[in-house]
Amino acid sequence: MKIEQVLSHSPRVLSQLQRKTYFDQGYLFIEDLILEDEVQRLREVTKEFVERSRHENTSGSTFDLAPSHSPDIPKIRRIKRPDVQHETYWNFAMGKIADLAADLVGPDVVFHHSKLNFKWNDGMDEVQWHQDIQFYPHTNYSSLTIGIFLEDTGMDDGAVAVIPKSHEGPLYDLYNEDNVWVGHLKDVDIDRLDIDSAEYLNGPAGSITVHNCRTVHSSLPSKSMAMRPLLLNAYNAADAKPYTPHPDPSTHTGKLVRGMPARWVDHDPRPCLLPPDWSGGYTSIFAAQAEEDHTLIS
Repeated sequence: MKIEQVLSHSPRVLSQLQRKTYFDQGYLFIEDLILEDEVQRLREVTKEFVERSRHENTSGSTFDLAPSHSPDIPKIRRIKRPDVQHETYWNFAMGKIADLAADLVGPDVVFHHSKLNFKWNDGMDEVQWHQDIQFYPHTNYSSLTIGIFLEDTGMDDGAVAVIPKSHEGPLYDLYNEDNVWVGHLKDVDIDRLDIDSAEYLNGPAGSITVHNCRTVHSSLPSKSMAMRPLLLNAYNAADAKPYTPHPDPSTHTGKLVRGMPARWVDHDPRPCLLPPDWSGGYTSIFAAQAEEDHTLIS
């Protein structure tokens, strides 16, 4: 669905100005959409998972663990597929933020995936500059990711950074010089970006971040001893269909969460980089960027 068609539908939770800002800038930051009791419930469930991780010593289907993880000092890089790990996460994904997605991709919305990323101030929690859609190419670029801070987040807590209007620019190659998927931009491409224009998204618990799948973004390493959890849910328009296997599907992947199923597929003529074959499994962007995985293009 084209932008003007999306905007022709009455908004559900956003203002028309917010919608236009998203399409112009490639991102949004909203502080007053989610109620405190919703945030508190998500926070409580997340702390339960952190406690569970004390009994794990290797990454698996639930956790991606940092190399420094231990029973005494649990350090999770990611809770995988939280939408199927606890009903609280799925209820949240089906709630107000699905309406937000409909305001930005059109009334027919499909759930793509969720993840819960952490920062722990262990020197290994930086996320380098990248775009999302190369991980899961679709027939169009409606895909977006909605994040929620579960704790107050400032610059020292590993702020999310976005480059305004970068969604209108090129897609970048996320393989390194040896043809290994690393999930981040090369230095030569970063040098071409206007890094000085980057916006750092900070705010109280409950703040919402939204970025388009083409938007170049990253997050700083944490300088704080406090845990920084960021719950992320990704959606796309129902008329966007995947070209490649899903990196880490859940039972909710592809589920229609708003509107009607698409009868026509929308094809954006701009090309998209193909990732490795994910059908054999996927760990996380942290593992890829640290080159713990050495996945050659197939």
